[in-house]
Amino acid sequence: MVDAAREPAGPQGQPAAEPAAGAAGAAAGAVASEPAAEPGAGRLVEKLDRPLPEGVRRRVVGLAADALGGLPPGELPQSLRQYAKFTPARRAKYAATAIAAALESEPAFRVRIAERLRLGQPDLVKALESGSVPGAADPMDVAAAAYLVRSAGWSRLVAEAGEEAERAGAEGAAAEAARLVEKLQAELAEVRAAARADLDRYRAESEDVRREADSLRKKVRSLESDTRRAQAETRRLAGELEALRTQAAAERGAAESEARRLRHRVGELETAAEQGRRSAREGRSVEDMRLRLLLDTVLQSAQGLQRELALPVSQIRPADLVEAVVPGSASPHDVARRGLAEDDPALLDQLLAIPQVHLVVDGYNVTKTGYPTLPLEQQRLRLLGGLAMLAQRTQAEVTCVFDGQDLDVPVIMAPPRGVRVRFSRTGETADELIRRLVRAEPQGRPVVVVSADREVAEGVRKAGARPVASVLLLNRLARP
Repeated sequence: MVDAAREPAGPQGQPAAEPAAGAAGAAAGAVASEPAAEPGAGRLVEKLDRPLPEGVRRRVVGLAADALGGLPPGELPQSLRQYAKFTPARRAKYAATAIAAALESEPAFRVRIAERLRLGQPDLVKALESGSVPGAADPMDVAAAAYLVRSAGWSRLVAEAGEEAERAGAEGAAAEAARLVEKLQAELAEVRAAARADLDRYRAESEDVRREADSLRKKVRSLESDTRRAQAETRRLAGELEALRTQAAAERGAAESEARRLRHRVGELETAAEQGRRSAREGRSVEDMRLRLLLDTVLQSAQGLQRELALPVSQIRPADLVEAVVPGSASPHDVARRGLAEDDPALLDQLLAIPQVHLVVDGYNVTKTGYPTLPLEQQRLRLLGGLAMLAQRTQAEVTCVFDGQDLDVPVIMAPPRGVRVRFSRTGETADELIRRLVRAEPQGRPVVVVSADREVAEGVRKAGARPVASVLLLNRLARP
């Protein structure tokens, strides 16, 4: 064993560091070099004349990994302290390069590992220090111990172990190659015998196939003749089918043309019927006015009777029946046609100022325009809270409609004061419910519908309501 006393002494009595090798040499063994004189000792330092054999390197790293956990952290090289808490197997796996480099570059660390080896294998270490090698010992173990202890002739033991390992590997490879050759020769003989048997079988089978092919050729010629006849029949049927398709297309075109003509005629009849109803209403109004005028004349000529009966004097005149906007009774269609933008909150204020106005709100259309990221429940609560304050300020009738055809469970909620909340029925959309609400109002009542849906706007406009955009309501609710 080489201890601190036998190592070349450096400053302050510490073991002198061995000549540094490169990074690659520290991990795999010293690079080949000539023996050099040891400073201060006057003797040669043994060096390897080739890289440390891989088998010896693995044994050395394994011994160092096992002993590393028993050393105090202060005695460990800086590069190995992070692996001190690893298990020996993990240290040998992940810190192999760092351990090999530390053993080569830091003699003090190698001496400590050698001392651990002395405690674990004292007989092997004593035999190496005495210059004898146990005959029954594993050459790899002997070489690893010699590398750590650095007894006299250690480089020769390491080199011999490497040569022994190479020789054993070469002999094993040669034996494996010979065994593989014998196996391949046996397999080749079997393949040849099988190939001859297969050849004989294939010859017999080919004769059968040839006879069968002759029979099949005869059948093919018969089938070709049948195929030609079938193709001719197919072409004939295809021609008839194409003629039928052409005839059907012509008949379908004629039917579609007739259907369009009939639809146009139905539209004309509906228009004429509407005009007739409008004319009847206007004629009835004129007759009522004339009758009232005649009645006023009779009443004026009978003033005495009027005083006795205390009947009020009629204030209706023909000019009162002319359609126009009377102050204080304007409809939503007469409000703010000019001067205000469609998204100006003042427009909604003017519409809600109309007496007896009914505000119908397409709920989800408004919430998904203003705050689509909120959950549906939060959207409903936020909208209904704003509508409640708006109804309180304007005293208008407010109805909020939500789409309920896809609801899985009933919605449990308490509608705010002044706001009517309705969900559409199963199979019915909120748009259809809004149209039914508008149609339910008496003719002439001001109705304002809030929705960004163009189809809803067109439908309620035809029913007499005034549609406004959802952004208009959102702007009004955002205003204090």
